[in-house]
Amino acid sequence: MRAFRHRHPPASRGTGGRPSSVFAQALARTVYRTQERAVRRPTFDYLADLERSQWLDRAGIEALQLAKLRELLGVAWLHSPWHRRRLEAAGLSPGALTHLHDLRPLPCMTKQDAAAHHEEMVWRGVPGGAFKYNTGGSSGMPLIFHFGRRRQASDAAGRMRARRWWGVEPGDPEAYLWGAPVELSKTDWVKTVRDRLINQLVLNAFAMSPARMDDYLDALERFSPSCLYGYASSVALLAAHAKERGRRPRLPRLKVVCTTGEPLYPHQRTLIGEVFGASVANEFGSRDIGFTAHESPDNPAGAMLLMSESIILEVLDAQGQPVAPGELGEAVMTGLCSDAQPFIRYRTGDMVRLSPEPDRAGRGLHVIAEVVGRRTDFLVRPDGTIMHALAGIYVLRATEGVGEFKLVQHAVRDLEVLVVPGPGWAAERVPAIEAGLRQRLGDDVRVTVRVVDAIAPEASGKHRYVVSHVPLQGELAQAAAID
Repeated sequence: MRAFRHRHPPASRGTGGRPSSVFAQALARTVYRTQERAVRRPTFDYLADLERSQWLDRAGIEALQLAKLRELLGVAWLHSPWHRRRLEAAGLSPGALTHLHDLRPLPCMTKQDAAAHHEEMVWRGVPGGAFKYNTGGSSGMPLIFHFGRRRQASDAAGRMRARRWWGVEPGDPEAYLWGAPVELSKTDWVKTVRDRLINQLVLNAFAMSPARMDDYLDALERFSPSCLYGYASSVALLAAHAKERGRRPRLPRLKVVCTTGEPLYPHQRTLIGEVFGASVANEFGSRDIGFTAHESPDNPAGAMLLMSESIILEVLDAQGQPVAPGELGEAVMTGLCSDAQPFIRYRTGDMVRLSPEPDRAGRGLHVIAEVVGRRTDFLVRPDGTIMHALAGIYVLRATEGVGEFKLVQHAVRDLEVLVVPGPGWAAERVPAIEAGLRQRLGDDVRVTVRVVDAIAPEASGKHRYVVSHVPLQGELAQAAAID
């Protein structure tokens, strides 16, 4: 199986080669614009809006948020019966809001709410269509939800703007260290042609054996990207492998390494920057809310600029009250582009601190001082291949009737799966889960599925959906460590 290609990185897919010419970059931009217009996704229009709006002062940004909030509440009032009942019970109507604080009487919604009232939230007639998606969440509780073209455009345009902060333009060559729940060897000539046109390379984060990581480093040198993007732990793992090999990839055009999916710890940032010879910037987001925040070169490492034009962020304490800037609290978000299925005052479970300081470059965007985030572990195959946790999570996400789950790798050939049944669960799901995980990890791995009533959090109070007790060695252990 080739490890260089698969479907669905965040915006597009990739290919090998070295598209270094100005022509290739211009062609990639043209192809991408044409694709977005063809599917009625206003990505580049929204990017133009974002380039202007980021320079509004804070009052201007919040006035824009208020206007978009009223619009979102109007959509929810007309097309989401569950949200309308909530608004009426809180004494709120879309046109009556005069300040962002006016939304506070509305109780926060949870992932359980989104799951239980899904059909009463979705606006299937949203312009451009409503598209089904799912997420595992930090507790391993799958959530099926819908999003539309506006949310898709917000995610793509937000990332492009963030790349521009680091000098990377749309169409510049980008490499992805990514993963997806489809068979990686299944391609066709249409996708291959499109991949070449889009000017991107994709490396499989779900199968990082030493031999393949050597190949990845070779492929990166041939491709010579301007940006490398991937899971924080997986990029750190590749950097650790290169360091163990005594190798520093020759990447003269690389301007930034963008990491995502989990916290980026200081030792990982140092390792990645040292090996790849470029700045390192972390991204914050989730499937249900979307692209949320990104580091910029103007602010301290770890601080992120919020996608304020698309998201209202509240940071609340355990009693649901706002905390002061600089204090830790739960991120509660309203997705201003979530018209297909509104997420309004949504409890994400992520722990963050808002900065009391403005953006040093003068943008009015809100500044997140720190994302504490959640924890992810690797899964290790008997042959030594290291797999991102999502490789196992996707198996559970795709299984009907799984309410919550947790994977515990006790040893390299011993995997325990805890499952809390949800609607649609049946005993015959167990063999399917076992088979799916053995397909990922190896036929000789013992997979034990235990059906339980509840899954307790860790001693820290956090939920972890994958826990591996299989030790890594040397620099690889340092790359994966988070404590």
